[in-house]
Amino acid sequence: MTLSRIRINPWQWSVAMGFNQAELVEGATRVLVCSGQTAMSAEGTPQHPGDMAAQVAMSLDNVEAVLAGAGMTLSNVVQMNIYTTDVDGFFAASGSMVERFDRAGVMPASTLLGISRLAFPELMVELEATAVA
Repeated sequence: MTLSRIRINPWQWSVAMGFNQAELVEGATRVLVCSGQTAMSAEGTPQHPGDMAAQVAMSLDNVEAVLAGAGMTLSNVVQMNIYTTDVDGFFAASGSMVERFDRAGVMPASTLLGISRLAFPELMVELEATAVA
């Protein structure tokens, strides 16, 4: 059986924001559940304090590194949880993330949560992905 992804959007407003309400996945043989990825260096040091756009980009870079470790890419992501200490700042900086998912040809189901802080106070965003292949 080949992998199929069916977009479920009873309402269309989320499509304009770059995500589906749900995705029905059939034929998957592997599921990767990623821990939250942040703007952390390979040495475990927070990067880009105060720069939401740079943190979003690096967090997504780190998601891609984890995916690559499992032989996957952004095109395999079916769900993304986004945690941020600044929802408005995230919306202003999220265009690059939407563009990267557009290039991958997917709009994963997503949840955005505003929180008071992350594990390190310098961090403003954390991305948690589920991918299938």
